[in-house]
Amino acid sequence: MNRFNEVKDLILELEGDFDKFYDKKNQAAGTRVRKGMQELKNLAQEIRVEVQDIKNQG
Repeated sequence: MNRFNEVKDLILELEGDFDKFYDKKNQAAGTRVRKGMQELKNLAQEIRVEVQDIKNQG
């Protein structure tokens, strides 16, 4: 469950930047959103590989 919490924490961290970008049109916040989404993608891939490895072991 720790990995799931990492995903939730990352999304919560990005919430303010999403608001600033979409509602207030802050371009710097958009850059932070893109960076955060890339981190989320990488984290999701790591979790996917980990789940597959555990599944194949059992």
